[in-house]
Amino acid sequence: MKTKTLKGNKVNVITMGCSKNLVDSEVLMGQLKANKFDVEHEAENNDHQIIIINTCGFVESAKQESIDTILKFVEEKKNGNVEKVYVTGCLSERYKPDLEKEIPEVDAYFGTRDLPKLLKTLKADYKHELVGERLLTTPQHYAYFKISEGCDRPCSFCAIPLMRGNHISEPIESLVERAKVLAAKGTKELLLIAQDLTYYGLDIYKKRELAKLIDKLSEVEGIEWIRLHYAFPSGFPMEVLDVMKNKSNVCNYLDMPLQHISDNMLKSMRRGITKQKTIDTVNQIRDKIPGIAIRTTLIAGYPGETEQDHEEMLRWVENSRFERLGIFTYSHEENTHAFNLKDDVAEKLKRKRADEVMKIQQEISYQLNQQKIGKQFKILIDKKEGDYFVGRTEFDSPDVDNEVLIKATDKLYLSRGSFVNTKIISATDFDLYADVI
Repeated sequence: MKTKTLKGNKVNVITMGCSKNLVDSEVLMGQLKANKFDVEHEAENNDHQIIIINTCGFVESAKQESIDTILKFVEEKKNGNVEKVYVTGCLSERYKPDLEKEIPEVDAYFGTRDLPKLLKTLKADYKHELVGERLLTTPQHYAYFKISEGCDRPCSFCAIPLMRGNHISEPIESLVERAKVLAAKGTKELLLIAQDLTYYGLDIYKKRELAKLIDKLSEVEGIEWIRLHYAFPSGFPMEVLDVMKNKSNVCNYLDMPLQHISDNMLKSMRRGITKQKTIDTVNQIRDKIPGIAIRTTLIAGYPGETEQDHEEMLRWVENSRFERLGIFTYSHEENTHAFNLKDDVAEKLKRKRADEVMKIQQEISYQLNQQKIGKQFKILIDKKEGDYFVGRTEFDSPDVDNEVLIKATDKLYLSRGSFVNTKIISATDFDLYADVI
């Protein structure tokens, strides 16, 4: 019979959803390790007594995936393969009473800011002195770097404020210390993330201080790339671009989710920006940093979206020629402002519209990649996969953007986390093929 004592037990942490959740899991794992727990991330072996599922509650498909994962491990518990199942994260924050009622076999549910409570349940101490200590789930050479928590934006479609609370910026000094800890362990690339980077500093410094933060982080020895994710277009602090221009280790890359371009949609979405202002902002960024890669995210099938609204988005995507683009179909989320609207675009039509956007973007990506043939790029090597070393340019973020593939030969060895200079020899829609110079 298995022991019921928690001391020394093996923990498997499962992460659902976004990179912000991943950081939370890494911090949790760092705390557990410091408390002498044997902890792994998404291990496939079945010798763990404790399962902690860090859930996502962002859109319907993500919620379903989280619920399916919970049910899977509850079944494992019933079969005697695990002893304890704990659930934390966004879904648990948002639906805790419902989950407790529907899936009572889970030992305890915790919200997004309940880390000390979760640790206490595991008879572990919350160690305040572990500044920046995380067990990275990414390769050591890059790390997602969360600079704030929560969001104060009123976007009609978004449930994140319900799950993550109001915006709270982490002080610059604390973030610099965390970056130094990561750099000392071999991290070369910081991927700055938040629900909204551009809001950084307004709560604690009473002004937007993203530019100052990036400037300070760029001075941390060992950090060779800094990449900006999730910048809100309304109120974007243009002085960030001055830092990008002046600091060689700040990538010419900006992830700015724009969601739509039709004024009708932007107003209903409560984005605080118009079509013309959006276009002007993108043009201003490109004028200031020629060659910058802008990644954006859009929504198809928002309530009330007409064929005309959709057509407007298609033509704008065509004209804007974004370097990177992704699109979601609208998910009708309870307790959001948009939930009061009728979800009147059929699911099939949402998918059709999303596919039409991506078809245009695929062609744009192909054309932009063809223009890179014969040019030289500095590449960061992420892994070896099959017959290729796989890396990225400064214009590409892990998992979501283009990859550069370098044919592996007997005479060529490229270590993970190393930078190499390459020349692009061919290209497809989303992949570049290169030779080492």
